[in-house]
Amino acid sequence: MKLLKSFWRRFMSPSKVAVGLVLFMGFIGGLVFWGAFNTGMEATNTEEFCAGCHAPIVKEIRETIHYSNRSGVRAICSDCHVPHNWTDKMIRKVQASKELVAHAMGTIDTEEKFQARRAHLANREWQRMKKNDSQECRNCHEFEYMDFSEQGTRSVKQHSTALASGDNTCVDCHKGIAHKLPDMKNIEGWQ
Repeated sequence: MKLLKSFWRRFMSPSKVAVGLVLFMGFIGGLVFWGAFNTGMEATNTEEFCAGCHAPIVKEIRETIHYSNRSGVRAICSDCHVPHNWTDKMIRKVQASKELVAHAMGTIDTEEKFQARRAHLANREWQRMKKNDSQECRNCHEFEYMDFSEQGTRSVKQHSTALASGDNTCVDCHKGIAHKLPDMKNIEGWQ
């Protein structure tokens, strides 16, 4: 009992050295944690990481204008599938952790299994992008800066209509822009 009272007394009035040491260790621990966390977040935003489970999709994008074009600007997986602002990025990372679990459990660990689930996964991604007004597209493409004089008549009509009404978003018309469209005949609610 005496030992407990002595401990409690020291705990309630620690020396300046002890307080300083605890604060210093907490600061260093915070730096190490934040550095490791940030490094992990950046590592999961690489094309190589995505190709670990989605190799067929990464191969497809290499055949599109988003990968190779006359301007030399290249979009990788995370540019279109991970929001850029921090809060939405963390939410998306937590959601995407289900994909890692599915891969580890064998749900989509082969190309055949992935292709069998592809329509469902694509539809879920399109719904997510529709819900956030295609924010990932708008990180690079903005209506305000589009030069309609450089677009075809049909594109001008569609873009100006979508812009005016606000009913549509990029993913409503541009679903096959970076990936081949999956067979959607068995997806409920697909038009």
